[in-house]
Amino acid sequence: MARTVGIGHQVFGKVIQNHLFYVDKTNFIKEWWENGDSVTLITRPRRFGKILNMSMGEHFLSVDYADKGHLFEGLAIWQEKYGKR
Repeated sequence: MARTVGIGHQVFGKVIQNHLFYVDKTNFIKEWWENGDSVTLITRPRRFGKILNMSMGEHFLSVDYADKGHLFEGLAIWQEKYGKR
């Protein structure tokens, strides 16, 4: 089944649950965490996924989404914890 490109979708959980086309950027979480910077400035052109990346980070780090770990299964950050390092 072909995945739909979800233009304008900004909530990570909905993108994954609705099986929309998603370019895996979860390695950003690991890089950002290990960098240890006090402040991170993310500058990119419009429609480049800045808000979706922030939503991804929120889903990964927030206790509000503690029961949503399944959203990351099969993505790069899941591999870091559960396997092929």
